[in-house]
Amino acid sequence: MIWILTAGFGDGHNTAARSVAEALTRLHPQEKVEVTDLISDVQPRIATVLKAAYQLAIIHWPAAWRMTYKMLGNPKMTGPDATWQLPLIRAVEEKLERDKPRLIISTYPVYAAVLAAVRTKRAVPPLVTIITDSVSVHPIWVQQPSERFCVADDDTLDVVERLGVPKERIRVTGFPVSLAFTETLPPRDENDRAQRILYLPSTPGRHVAATLDALRPLLLSGVKLTLPVGKHASRLYHVLRRFTDTLPPGAMDIIGWTPRIPEFLRTHDVVICKAGGAILHEVLAAKIPAVIDYVVPGQEEGNAEMLTSRDCGIRTTTPQETGEAVRSLLTNDGAAGKRMRANMTPLSVPDAALKTAQAALKVARSE
Repeated sequence: MIWILTAGFGDGHNTAARSVAEALTRLHPQEKVEVTDLISDVQPRIATVLKAAYQLAIIHWPAAWRMTYKMLGNPKMTGPDATWQLPLIRAVEEKLERDKPRLIISTYPVYAAVLAAVRTKRAVPPLVTIITDSVSVHPIWVQQPSERFCVADDDTLDVVERLGVPKERIRVTGFPVSLAFTETLPPRDENDRAQRILYLPSTPGRHVAATLDALRPLLLSGVKLTLPVGKHASRLYHVLRRFTDTLPPGAMDIIGWTPRIPEFLRTHDVVICKAGGAILHEVLAAKIPAVIDYVVPGQEEGNAEMLTSRDCGIRTTTPQETGEAVRSLLTNDGAAGKRMRANMTPLSVPDAALKTAQAALKVARSE
C-alpha cells in the first residue's frame, strides 16, 4: 500500500497528489494507492477555517499572507514539536499500525515534520517529498528528512541543493500534472477558425470585471472566451451576468466545475491565470502562452519567473495590461504566441506524473 499525503491549501498540492496516484495505478494496477488530506480528516473544523482564511488572504490581503509565509519557517510553528500537530501524529501512528504502507509520498511540507516526530517512536516507511513550487522554494520543504525530493526543473534542483539537501537525494521529474495531457485530443471542427482565450479567474470581482472590459474589443472582433468559474461561481455571478448581457451570442462560454481543463489548455490560443505551481506546469504541459495576472507573494513568485524568464508567458499587474498582453499574443496570426509555444517545447513534461511515480517506486524498492 502506498499512502499519499496532501492538503487543500491551493490547488497545486492536490493536483500533484492526484496525478501521482493516477500514475502509480497505471504502472501497478494491483497496488492500493490512497490519497489523504490528513489535516482535513483529523481536524476538519480547523482545516475549514484555515483554508477559508488562506483563500481570503491570497486574494484580498496579499501583504498579510507574505508575512505569514515568512513565519512558516519557524520550528515552533511547523517543526516536529509544534503542539498543534499532536492529533496528526496520533493519526499517522494509527495508520502505520493498521495499514502498514510501504511508501509515503507527501505533496505538502508540514507532513515531513509530523513523520519526523513519529520516527522518534517507531519505524516509518520511506518518504518521498514532491516540492510543488518552482525556484522560490520555502525552507520548510527541506527542514525535515526525506529519502527523496522530487522537483520540477533544474533551477529548482539548484535551489533545493543550496538549502542543504544532498544532490543525490533530489530528482528532476517535472511537476506531476494529469495524464490527460498525454492523451489524444478529440478532432477539431475545421470550420471553426476563431481564436480562443481561456480565462481562469482568481482575483477579486472588481479586478475580474475590469479584465473582462479590457478583453471586450477582442470579443467584439470575433475572438471567443471560455471562462470556467469552478469554486468562484457564486462570488462572480453578478460580474459575469452584467458582462455577458453586453456581448453578441456565442462570444463567451461560462462553465462551472469541469474536468476538461487539460483539454481547454490544449485547444485555446492563450490562457489568463494566476502563478500557481499546478496551473503553470499545466500551461507548460499544454504549451499554451500564458498571461499571468496574479502572483501570490512568496510562494508563487518563482513560478512566474520560471515562465517569464524563458519568454513563455507575460506577467501583468493591471486589467488593462492583461488585455493588451492577450491582444499582443493573438495579433499577426498569433506570431508571438507561436514563438512562446516553441520556447516551451524543451520545458514541457506532460508525463511528469509517471516520472515522479517511477522515482518514488525506486525508493520503495531500495528499502
